[in-house]
Amino acid sequence: MTASQAKLVERLIIGLCVLSILAIFQPFSLTLFSIGCVTVVIGALVFNLVPFCREGVPARKLLNVALIVLIVLAAAAALGIGTAFLYVGYLETLR
Repeated sequence: MTASQAKLVERLIIGLCVLSILAIFQPFSLTLFSIGCVTVVIGALVFNLVPFCREGVPARKLLNVALIVLIVLAAAAALGIGTAFLYVGYLETLR
């Protein structure tokens, strides 16, 4: 990536984070709050790409890091959903 491309990607990521936090704390719309809640999680995950937004880092490496972040997110979601199903099963045995 060139220096301008790296700076653009970095600013887009930071802008997403700032806009999502503003959407969460605005007092007008519940829909905007919900969108902010989703985008703050996405922004936090994408923020892991900021250290790779440097001149000379190939865009392919940035995509590889993004893929790793998505895999970690999928694994965490699968563990969370699996745990919820196990907890429901446990609660059913208590009846």
